[in-house]
Amino acid sequence: MMQIAVAGTGYVGLVAGVCFAEMGHQVTCVDIDQRKVELMKSGASPIYEEGLEELMQKNYAAGRIDYTTDYQSAYKNADAIFLGVGTPEKPDGSANLSYIATVARQIAESVEKDCLVVVKSTVPVGTNDKVEQFIQDFLVNDVRVEVASNPEFLAQGSAVHDTLYAERIIIGTESEWAEKVLQDIYEPFHLPVVSVNRRSAEMIKYASNDFLALKISYMNDIANLCELIGADVQDVARGMSYDERIGAKFLNAGIGFGGSCFPKDTQALDYLAKQNGYELKTVKAAIDVNKKQKTVLYKKASNRLITFDGLKVAVLGLTFKPGTDDLRESPSLDNVPLLLEQGADIYAYDPVGAENFAKVYPEGENGQGSITYVNTPEEALEDANVCFVLTEWGEVKAVTPSQYRELMRTPLVYDGRNIYDIEAMKQAKVEYHSIGREPGKIEVTKEFSDELQAARY
Repeated sequence: MMQIAVAGTGYVGLVAGVCFAEMGHQVTCVDIDQRKVELMKSGASPIYEEGLEELMQKNYAAGRIDYTTDYQSAYKNADAIFLGVGTPEKPDGSANLSYIATVARQIAESVEKDCLVVVKSTVPVGTNDKVEQFIQDFLVNDVRVEVASNPEFLAQGSAVHDTLYAERIIIGTESEWAEKVLQDIYEPFHLPVVSVNRRSAEMIKYASNDFLALKISYMNDIANLCELIGADVQDVARGMSYDERIGAKFLNAGIGFGGSCFPKDTQALDYLAKQNGYELKTVKAAIDVNKKQKTVLYKKASNRLITFDGLKVAVLGLTFKPGTDDLRESPSLDNVPLLLEQGADIYAYDPVGAENFAKVYPEGENGQGSITYVNTPEEALEDANVCFVLTEWGEVKAVTPSQYRELMRTPLVYDGRNIYDIEAMKQAKVEYHSIGREPGKIEVTKEFSDELQAARY
């Protein structure tokens, strides 16, 4: 058992701390927000993540994990201190390392025994070298402090599982002592450990995430071409997936990637390359494709409807993916403001993300339009003129084609996640548009067109 401190209680820090405690280590999680600390002490998680609260409650009751704002007491006798603080993107695409620097100085002024500082936050290549030098510059006591890189590879919505049952653990160290400390910490996990130097570990994180972002953007690019030539991107992806060199994952076309990792990490690697006089053309292409992809459905609908003024618009899903309440880089943040500018009356549904979204777009009048948050997909669809499916929540997937026809005033559906079978929607007489698949339109009758026209006034 080791004494571990974790700086930051977001997705990275809190999940890591709880999982270390689950493996038998003594963990103290540090956060600057006292209200957040009290919330965690009560057994409630500040983030929505499957299985996290149960492990928080179990390990807090067992005395293996605690939460505090007192960083000095948490750091002074720790065997290892993990940094899980944010590294948000700056306007130029570089990473904001101010939170890393703040914690590094706190550590330097607090540690009273030999200690390994482990950076789990995603940071530009070379940052760990700077953190170690920064700590040495401000170190108060005569103790050994080294810095190691240990990037995370968790996915929001399955973060606990991804940590406890990771495909591999990446550790980047510059000494046998640092390597052994990390090996001992992860020994109870019984997982494969890949040990490299610090800069290689930092690069593995970016290279992995950006490769997955490339696959997504590539398939979205292919999907857009499929629409032009009459191919079905889902059939194309199925045929590709049998090739072991390609694999089946991350081949689903849609309205682009979001979240806290892919958008930020592609921008960061693009920035890093430019700073070193190199252009990563593939990564730059992924960024460009993703930016355009997020509003491709809005553009289709705009061409079909001319205006959204006075229409009731159902928006199903607000988070960037199911299983999380995270809105960062979600397609909803691109599409909702465009709809509001056009005067749409939006009825939005998300099982966990609505509260966060309302902080950005409060319920009621917003610009030319308005937004109302509802508790079920059916409420959003009732008498709606058009529907946008933005997140593939189970509750959304459970809506049947016939329900769209029965509930909506004009069954016009734009599906950004390719949830539905085209033929099933056609048989239900729903005008259905998706990504990269031949459109399964019903015949747009005069009655249908008259209903849309009347709804605008």
